[in-house]
Amino acid sequence: MNTFATTTKTSVSAQTVYMSKVYLWMCIGLLITALTAWVVGNTEAVAILFSNSFIPICLFVGEIAIVIAISAAIHKMSANTATALFALFSFINGLTLSTIFIAYTTASIANAFLTTAGMFGAMTVYGTVTKKDLSSLGSFLFMGLIGIIIASVINIFLANSMLDFIISCAGVLIFTLYTAYDTQKLRQFGEGAPLSDGQAVQRGAILGALTLYLNFINLFISLLRLFGGTRD
Repeated sequence: MNTFATTTKTSVSAQTVYMSKVYLWMCIGLLITALTAWVVGNTEAVAILFSNSFIPICLFVGEIAIVIAISAAIHKMSANTATALFALFSFINGLTLSTIFIAYTTASIANAFLTTAGMFGAMTVYGTVTKKDLSSLGSFLFMGLIGIIIASVINIFLANSMLDFIISCAGVLIFTLYTAYDTQKLRQFGEGAPLSDGQAVQRGAILGALTLYLNFINLFISLLRLFGGTRD
């Protein structure tokens, strides 16, 4: 009985420590992105940055490369490298998102952010407290994500407002559900976090932070596209 109690206590402690680090680094990443986007978006730097169409492409490719590097090689890199790459990704994403301050009103951006925070918070709580196994959502969410990507690429050429509306609605649904799904998955992973290995815990926390960060950002963008007031 004492052994079982000790094991359970250790598991809960490991999960708590791990998830605390995940949320901490997710918030740090969002802060870096928000500050970068705000500073660049409210100065002439945004016009200079996107004066050449080649620059946004480079930024996008850089973001994809960092996400792939962290996701595929997290176990091969040091904790400091993983942390630095996550910070760099957050900064580059801030540069990319700086254009929203040109396209949308500040009030719309603030409202979309607050709505995103509320929805994200509610779903991450649900993913924490629910007794239902959400793993069955994995295939559905992945197919939905692929569908959104394909439709978005097609709409680059079609520029169809109705298709854009459908993509945004689908994005809200997919990334809202992904938040609960990923939260539950990360908490399950955290139960076995090796607290004695600080490097491993930090690497795992960065990967978890990146996962939730991407859910938050994509949910924010979807909501902004749906309800954001554009500048005339």
